Amino acid sequence: METDLQMKKSLEPLRVEDATWQKNLYHDVTGNRPYFVYTPSTYHHGTEVPLLVLLHGCTQKAADFAAGTRMNQLAEQYGFIVLYPQQKRISNQTLCWNWFKSANQYRDLGEPAFIAHMVQAIIENRPQWTIDRSRVYVLGASAGAAMAVILGATYPDIFTAIGVHSGVEYQAVTNIVGGLKLVLKGGPNPIRQGQKAFEAMGSYKRVVPTIVFQGTHDKIVPPINGDQVVQQWMLTNYLASQGLYVADIKNPTTTTFGQIPEGYSYTVYTWKDHTGKEVQQYWKVDGLAHAWSGGNPAVSYTDPRGPNASEVMYQFFMKHTMAKASHYKTSPRKSFRQTMSNFLGRFKRKRKT
Repeated sequence: METDLQMKKSLEPLRVEDATWQKNLYHDVTGNRPYFVYTPSTYHHGTEVPLLVLLHGCTQKAADFAAGTRMNQLAEQYGFIVLYPQQKRISNQTLCWNWFKSANQYRDLGEPAFIAHMVQAIIENRPQWTIDRSRVYVLGASAGAAMAVILGATYPDIFTAIGVHSGVEYQAVTNIVGGLKLVLKGGPNPIRQGQKAFEAMGSYKRVVPTIVFQGTHDKIVPPINGDQVVQQWMLTNYLASQGLYVADIKNPTTTTFGQIPEGYSYTVYTWKDHTGKEVQQYWKVDGLAHAWSGGNPAVSYTDPRGPNASEVMYQFFMKHTMAKASHYKTSPRKSFRQTMSNFLGRFKRKRKT
């Protein structure tokens, strides 16, 4: 999605003593795909650790995104493994993930499938890494954020929670021809897209905790898209809980204001479920354009003047494990149609008031 920002010239060094930055090729029926894994020097084999999967934006490579987000430095601090799938130019000339094609928006198809299979290969490679299966997370920026949303909907059995920075709702676009123009004005109705994301979950449906970052001055992925991602997941998670998770974008559980010294102000909204567990966070950064908030200024598409999105997303993720994720006990008689009817009834009543 990035098209009009100037590339920065240098990358922050990735080397840390006794840490590893490994390049590998993942093979599937479509050919081979490169990926990188960062293993921190603090890692001890046999101790289960979280896995964070990072999906870069357009015109970027894995090393750009690693340096820009400073995620490897966080891995050193907290002791988790980082996986960076990388797009191939033969698949997309500008290195975008092809999130806008319907062939890449469902389980067991296209790019979501090979990313999920790549993650599984890392998890199952226990001679090299010991990954905690209950703590696997995916986050991305721009096109990578759009793919993270797709992975949350299509592989909720793999990804415990998702992080979306400057992204779009599920199936915001299904055809590249003229479709990306919709993003500038926002995608389709997030209630409808929330239902589609729920349907994409199939038998793996569950509440997926979601954290969203959005800049108010983003002209490539305007702020309406951040709002729609939040709303889409409110409906998806409402359906996945069969009506027990009830959230309204206009009525957050908490609202907090902050200010980065000599930087941007920001607002944080949170929504909790009926048990008091936080399910969604939404960070709106006032003045931020299409750039990673709090990132390394030596790298493309970053802005150090915002809150540290990498640190914030990591801390949000660590509140959630698959084993402790919200699995709601509901009556088998409560149908999907009843749940949707209840939600739409609430939505219509709120619009009238």
